[in-house]
Formats: sequence, C-alpha cells, structure tokens
Amino acid sequence: MGDLPNGLRSYKGPASPPYAHGPYEQNQLTIFQKPSVDSYKRSVLEENYNQRPGLNASVGIAFNVDFEILGTNAAEADVTWGTTVGGVELKTHGADNDQVIVLPHLDTLQSAWTGVLWGTENQVIWEAAIKTSDVTTGILLWAGLKLTSDPTVATDDDQAYFRFSTDDTDTNWEIVNSIGGTDTTADSGVAVAASTNYYFRIEIDSARKAHYFINNKEVYVSTAMTNDIDLIPYVGVQCLDATPSSQYLYLVKQKISRIIYE
Repeated sequence: MGDLPNGLRSYKGPASPPYAHGPYEQNQLTIFQKPSVDSYKRSVLEENYNQRPGLNASVGIAFNVDFEILGTNAAEADVTWGTTVGGVELKTHGADNDQVIVLPHLDTLQSAWTGVLWGTENQVIWEAAIKTSDVTTGILLWAGLKLTSDPTVATDDDQAYFRFSTDDTDTNWEIVNSIGGTDTTADSGVAVAASTNYYFRIEIDSARKAHYFINNKEVYVSTAMTNDIDLIPYVGVQCLDATPSSQYLYLVKQKISRIIYE
C-alpha cells in the first residue's frame, strides 16, 4: 500500500507502512465489524457531561455525580448547556477575577476520578476537548493535571497543564510543567484563537516524562516528573477585566486512563 494523502495521516504527513509513527488521523468514515476497545491493561474513565457539574453541596441526581465546580463567585447558574455548541458552557459570574473551575468531586468515595490515584508513576494519559470564546482581552484559561485548582504557575510544586492569559500577553497556548517546585513555562507554538476547538492530551510515559499534545501534535516533552505524585484534572476560566464583565469556555469532554498496576 502506498501513501494515503487524503486518508490516514500523522501530523508529520501522509501515513505509510509500517504505520509506527502515530498518532494517526483518518478523514474518512471507518466501520468496525467488531468493537473498538481500550487496552485491557489500562483503567479508563471518560466524561461527556451528560449532566451539568454543580457546586459541591449539590452532589446528587440533579447534577453531575463525578464533577463539580468551584472558583471565585462560581454559581450553578454559570454552567449551562451550549445552545449552538456541544458540551457545557462555563461562564464567569459578572465581575473582574470571577472564575468557573471544573474538577472531579474531592469527597471521599464519591468518584473514581479522584478515588483512583492518577500518579506520575502510573503512565497517566489525560485528554480534554474544549472550545474557546472571545480571547482578545481579559481572559485566563487553564486545563490539565494539577495538585490544586489555582491557575497561578508558582502554586503547585508538581503539575502538567496548558495555560493562556491575556494579562501575560500570551498569543499561543503555554505549556506549564513543574517538577519538585521548579517551574518551566514553554511556548507551544499553537495560537489561541476565538471560537476554536482544541483537543488537549498529556501522556506521562514509563520514564515519568510528560508529553504534551495539542490537536494530536506533540508540542513539548518534559524531563522526568517527581515520582509518586497524584494529580487531579482541572479545567478553568477566569475573567481578568471589568470589561467584558464575563468570560466563558465550552468544555466538551474529558478522558483519563492509567496502567492498572504500576
């Protein structure tokens, strides 16, 4: 079989045998006669936000039982279904520095998203699909694996996440990687544009190196992360200006997996 210039491709170009340089994308419909399944060697969770995340106090059938919201002035009214976009809309409450942050419930035994440990030694893979809003002024966005919900780079000693801030005059997604209190910020080279879909992925390999991908293109590889640090997925938006008074982000899905036993 020759190259498939209009079919199977990697981010480096058309795919060709022996197909050992993925990830690959296929622009044509693929029909599987048998189910496509995740590896039996990995524990996998996926969240498509069939229910809205609410405040921690609202854990129950009316809200998402795995995820909640928090942040400065965050309220349940700030999380709605997108009317023209799949997923949930996270909209800050109406004042400078208001936030909406989505995270798994931290309550003991409430959810496997935090009940299972997603450690740096567990070859964790985290994924998220988002859609931006207006990103020209007064907005901070972040998504990835952290110890706390705080978007400030210096807060968490160990973390791996994507970040964008108009206050920092960012034009591209920034890579944030912290190892034992040493923070590294790198330019991904991928522009942040308004009303644009982004697919994030972070893969921590067997050597504990974090590989960062945006839209299936690898944009950064860290040195070895600190051993045996359990991380939590956070996605957030913060308004950084009184005008506009609210900022928003669409969160479509998240997925996380790890090897069953380290």
